[in-house]
Amino acid sequence: MDRPDMRHMETFRLIEAVARAGSIRKAAEDAGLTASALNRRISKFEDEFGDQIFERLARGVRLNPAGELILQHYRSQRSDMARVQSQVADLSGVRRGHVRIACSQALLPYFLPEQISRYRRDHPGVTFSVIVRDRSRAEAELAAFNCDLALVFEPVVMVDFEVIAMSPQPVCAVMAADHPLAAKPELRLRDCLDHIHVAPSAEYGVRHLLDNAARAMRRKLSPVLETESFELIRHYVIKEHAVGFQIPIGLNAARQSGMVIREISPRDISQGVLLLGQLRGRSLPVASSRFAMQLTQVLEAQPPEDAGSGTA
Repeated sequence: MDRPDMRHMETFRLIEAVARAGSIRKAAEDAGLTASALNRRISKFEDEFGDQIFERLARGVRLNPAGELILQHYRSQRSDMARVQSQVADLSGVRRGHVRIACSQALLPYFLPEQISRYRRDHPGVTFSVIVRDRSRAEAELAAFNCDLALVFEPVVMVDFEVIAMSPQPVCAVMAADHPLAAKPELRLRDCLDHIHVAPSAEYGVRHLLDNAARAMRRKLSPVLETESFELIRHYVIKEHAVGFQIPIGLNAARQSGMVIREISPRDISQGVLLLGQLRGRSLPVASSRFAMQLTQVLEAQPPEDAGSGTA
């Protein structure tokens, strides 16, 4: 078979659609084709390629190892084409492009809106898409070429993650301004756990650090509310005079809403690290590369308590 090139890009797109749907019939419906036509197209590709790329199952199909390699090749080729297109646009002065980011939820309310709007002031032709991924899934999105950059707190797996920048982030307690702990000279974790508290779910880096610190003290978190939503935590601490937990990059603007943000004593809980990264060895499109440079300057130049303030 000839080397896979641009003439196969549409076939690759259909292969990806079948892999995502797990069914030739469903992928064909979504693409406006008949199942038999799509099956013939895939079979023709397999004949040219010299090997099957799908396992035919009783209730659908799934990629075999050869198919996984083919799909990875397509995603890499698609990424390279996007990079070249952005470079050509940059040469012409158009400065278009699309930046795709996977990020921890804490970055959504304040930090990313400020940084994206700041970038678009200089590059209004650039668009963005943001997907929320916890610390265990962001790297998988990079490897699948579903995003260009990942900005995550305390990621779990680092095999394919190339670190671009990092920012240390202490775990902070969030509470109403009139909470009994709000004025303590030093806030200890045991004080927080002695009061009604709400906490992020287990998959989040903040919770991981809290659980480790509590175990070291022979204590255990007993949240009255456990949630995937940091926004819910910020609102609930006011409703029940509870203590919530988050990192400062997602909190600074909340100082205007009757809340106090206090760093928990480093004697009790270690700082975590917010990492900006990309897929190891990948050449980023121009727009993504430049946005990464902007984020790097902000994350490395600002102390953690200022990183989400909108003053960068």
